[in-house]
Amino acid sequence: MSNEQHGADAVEPDHNSTDDQTTIESADAAAGTTAGTSGIIETAGAHAPVLDEATPDITDEGAQTDLSRKTFADFGVEPEICEALAAKGITHPFPIQALTLPVALEGQDIIGQAKTGTGKTLGFGIPLLMDTLGPGEEGWDEDPASGSPQALVILPTRELAKQVAEELSTAAAKRTVRIVQVYGGRAYEPQIEDLERGAEVVVGTPGRLIDLMERGVLDLAHVTTVVLDEADEMLDLGFLPDVEKILARTRTDRHTMLFSATMPGAVVALARRYMTRPTHIRAQDPGDEGMTVQTVQQVVYRTHSMNKVEVVSRILQAEGRGRTIIFARTKRTAARVADDLRARGFATGALHGDLGQGAREQALRAFRNNKVDVLVATDVAARGLDVNELTHVINYGLPDDVENYTHRSGRTGRAGKRGTSISIIHLREKGKVRVIERVIGKKFEVGTLPEPKEICTKQLYKVIDNLEHTEPDEEQIAPFLPEVMHKLEWLTKEELVKRLVQQEFGRFLTYYADAPEIVQPTAREEREEKGNKRDRRDDKRARNAKGNPVAEEGYTRLFLNFGKRDNFFAREIINLVNRYVKGKVEIGRIDLLNNCSFFEVPEEQAELVMGKMAKAKVGERRVVVDFADRADGKADSAAHGPKGRARHNEDRYADSRKKSKPKARKNAERREQNDKEQRFGKDDWKQFFD
Repeated sequence: MSNEQHGADAVEPDHNSTDDQTTIESADAAAGTTAGTSGIIETAGAHAPVLDEATPDITDEGAQTDLSRKTFADFGVEPEICEALAAKGITHPFPIQALTLPVALEGQDIIGQAKTGTGKTLGFGIPLLMDTLGPGEEGWDEDPASGSPQALVILPTRELAKQVAEELSTAAAKRTVRIVQVYGGRAYEPQIEDLERGAEVVVGTPGRLIDLMERGVLDLAHVTTVVLDEADEMLDLGFLPDVEKILARTRTDRHTMLFSATMPGAVVALARRYMTRPTHIRAQDPGDEGMTVQTVQQVVYRTHSMNKVEVVSRILQAEGRGRTIIFARTKRTAARVADDLRARGFATGALHGDLGQGAREQALRAFRNNKVDVLVATDVAARGLDVNELTHVINYGLPDDVENYTHRSGRTGRAGKRGTSISIIHLREKGKVRVIERVIGKKFEVGTLPEPKEICTKQLYKVIDNLEHTEPDEEQIAPFLPEVMHKLEWLTKEELVKRLVQQEFGRFLTYYADAPEIVQPTAREEREEKGNKRDRRDDKRARNAKGNPVAEEGYTRLFLNFGKRDNFFAREIINLVNRYVKGKVEIGRIDLLNNCSFFEVPEEQAELVMGKMAKAKVGERRVVVDFADRADGKADSAAHGPKGRARHNEDRYADSRKKSKPKARKNAERREQNDKEQRFGKDDWKQFFD
């Protein structure tokens, strides 16, 4: 380690690094592989797609080396680290580690391209630790940097910072190196105290690092190794100015390693400015072809919006699954879905921005320790989340762009294992599916919702399997057995089994005996939905004095506080009414607006429908059904709160349209158009929507 020091505010020169193709002969020798003039190191049989703007110097494309026969010691890793890793069952390197270690251990700057979960933490962590001295280690007393941070790892999220720090601590278990985590959402004092006691490695998020620097607590003048992990996500989150400010406080002769799942132009520009002749290394999972791994089964279930939670519940019960993450688009949706599933008996945790850092850490800890096996999360909260043995990912509605989808689905099917990515969509999201299929180069399977009988059968066998594989602790239960045997001696074996099954399994039978029927949308319904649009344009029905439609003879027109913005269309309304009103209700004309709807029922059934639906809910939101021509405004406040933004009464709705100014009407039309043009590859979407 060099003892040369530089000013804290030194500015790095601009190195046009990507123009220099570097072939590392020493890397070939260390890895026991051969490389041609192309700079390809042959290590594992993965196929790496060309998705980025930069061409890598080293890849694992076309590789042949069996890494199961290689150990970390073969790559020159010091014995203390090898022993610490072996104690945790980590003995063989992953492809990204095999590619990175020979180059990084020579102190060369690296751009590492690999997805989360491929093992890149040890790829940069081992060289970082080997270039760091801990208290009492050889050379510590002579090092002027003793007690000050020697290495810095910058990450975009708190969860990822904790995860990386823990992995580094595992590798450094036989060393005296002190690793300190600093991130927002926690009190400053404990982190300040840790830094003041001394830290050789600091792992943190940009915001908290800058706060501590400005307080004079964190001195980066002696940092010789800097790692930027998940660089693409840091740029997406707007951390570039913070990263630049931090790098300006470190030495100009530092060893810099940048890791990113993708290599967009912004990441390449960052590397050019702050790195010295970096070697670009890319590793993919074996069998990876395209932006998502081929071991992940892509399944889509089409359903009406009001049935989404029920569909998710049945999928969770029917699938042979392990730990599952459900991705929701908003914090509110994540919280609601988690509560709904918990009420249905699932061991469920939540991870979203409204939770404090303590609650988020608790949810992650419970998930990793199998205390809960279902985690409902938003994309932002789950950035960088790495959980092993994740069998299923469920999209509770598709994200706004393909990249987010591939990040989601790529969290399962890791390390060569199979996984399943399930998407729950409504009719209007079919276009999104086509765009995803085109980008990832893989067709979705259309899932068939399991029948209640199938679910009950699977759950029964699960109960029996658990009973069969339970090994009794004879010593523990021995004191209680005599009394238990005495109380049950009058029961035959058959009767005992019946009672056990009823107790463990009865709730499924009870629930599905009265479970609502879930009808999946059909292509015919899509055509009907398009036909409804044409019908509304050609509507020549009779209207009252204020211009509002009049119900057909023998029918009563009712108001509903759900509309197109809630993804409610004709089929959703029909299903909702039939769910709460026993017997068949003949529904006539349906008119769909953005914030509400109107539907017609036979006059003699109007009071019955309103009465039965008085306690109805969709998720946590109460359903309001009222006479369309009622003018007392009660429905308005019940559905949308005291502000009353939605105009539930037809008369007021009609009047507001007449009185609106041209500019207001134009803005409303623009908002409605924006609802259609979703951000999911804006130009690509136009062909799928009317």
